[in-house]
Amino acid sequence: MIGRRSLLAAGAAAMAAPALAQPRPNELAPLALPVKQDDTVARGYRRDVMMRWGDRVTFDAPRWMPRTPDPDAAGAQFGWDARVVGIAVPQQPAADGIARAVLAVTHPTVDPAMAFPGGQDLPAAAAAMQGASLLNLEKQGGRWVVVDGGYQSRRLGGSTLCRLSGGAGVRGLLGLSGGCVTPWGTLLLAEGDPAPWQARLGGLDPAFADGGGFGFVAELNPFDPQSVPAKRRALGRLAHGDVAATLSRDGRAVVYMTDRRIGGFVFRFVSAGPAAGEDALETGRLFVARLEGDRLSWLPLPEGAPPLSGAQAAGGSPFDTPSGLGLDPMGPRLLLACHGSPARPSGHVLEFSADGGDDGAEGASARLLFAAGDPRGPQARYGGLGLPPGSAWPENPHTVAVDALGRAWIGTDRGGRIGPQAEGLYCCDLAGPARGVPVPIYGAPRGASVGGAALTPDGETLFTGIRHPGAEPGASFERPGTRWPEFQPGVPPRSVLAALVRVGGGPVGG
Repeated sequence: MIGRRSLLAAGAAAMAAPALAQPRPNELAPLALPVKQDDTVARGYRRDVMMRWGDRVTFDAPRWMPRTPDPDAAGAQFGWDARVVGIAVPQQPAADGIARAVLAVTHPTVDPAMAFPGGQDLPAAAAAMQGASLLNLEKQGGRWVVVDGGYQSRRLGGSTLCRLSGGAGVRGLLGLSGGCVTPWGTLLLAEGDPAPWQARLGGLDPAFADGGGFGFVAELNPFDPQSVPAKRRALGRLAHGDVAATLSRDGRAVVYMTDRRIGGFVFRFVSAGPAAGEDALETGRLFVARLEGDRLSWLPLPEGAPPLSGAQAAGGSPFDTPSGLGLDPMGPRLLLACHGSPARPSGHVLEFSADGGDDGAEGASARLLFAAGDPRGPQARYGGLGLPPGSAWPENPHTVAVDALGRAWIGTDRGGRIGPQAEGLYCCDLAGPARGVPVPIYGAPRGASVGGAALTPDGETLFTGIRHPGAEPGASFERPGTRWPEFQPGVPPRSVLAALVRVGGGPVGG
């Protein structure tokens, strides 16, 4: 794992990093996040429920029947879990002048204890409940909404037909975790560790038991509902946490990936040719990150070596469960959310600025944005004057996104474990006097985690996923920790796609 000395050195180098475009400071006020059955929203903001587990995604989806789950129905409905991974915007505006986009949400997990009556696993239904939802967005009356049964809305899951590099067919996307929208107009969806799903679904189909077709990054066109996801072998097979894509200065595709394990690696793929080609991710080179003090180097993997053994052979650095990735649209800056490890249980967020402003360069400068946890503890480290009095603090950062104003949005995930405060979505400036000071805008209900963030092109709506509410240790379908968001007797809690907006209008965060 990255040593504490390296983290401190990276933090000490904060003032020596190359200058980037100056972002706008956020205007959020201190906010406490008490543990409660309902959620918490910052003053001056409103939380709207856009989609819930079981709501229809495709136009022909049947009504949600949580006590009698059906695989065919679940395959057309919003999944059990929810993590926002990105918003794709059409390159050409619509002829009618209406702003439109496609929002991608993954459904990484399905907990049998919480998803099914009596806690008895139903593997076929679980395979349909996981995967991803692509949702049409429109701006109507000054407000972004999800279009019910939109043309490009679709569900991806265990029965989705895909292709592997080389043309081989494979059925199913399993354990999708992170994802991103690429500068060349496609959507990348990263499969996590396939082993739990192999064990769970092996009795349904020998292809699931084999597992050789899973653990990849899949690419598709989010605007074409007939687009077949292509699993890119060149990007490697591993238990992905997240993926982020950009361009090198000479126009090649650059894809960053995390290996979400304690002691996992951070990878970079650089395509052999320009990103404009349909199969640009079919050929290229894999690199692994090596972090030494305030410097990060990209080391090429041995030709033909599997990613994990190749990374170890190349001398890659193990990280503290590398999870979320976020690229700054204002400059060549990559943020990495490390979930934590036994040595540093609360996690931290690192920042890498590519040498010469080129994501295809051989190295980058490294800085610590903040070390998470109780500010009174020995390992926490925040910027400026520290956290404002009375405000919550992040633990176990899991997702990170950077908006067009140069501010990071960080979601936390303790896996349902109840702590001294609720899980939160935090905004953190990347420059100025409040750099490295995360301030919450939202607190999740009891047992829930925060799954990602994505802002609309105008910056006036922030979409986030509220994951598995009520799923604390010992909870069940019949006895959840909360029945949020409906609070109706007998209705289980539901993961939610939520929208955060300013009550008076304007950009989220100020």
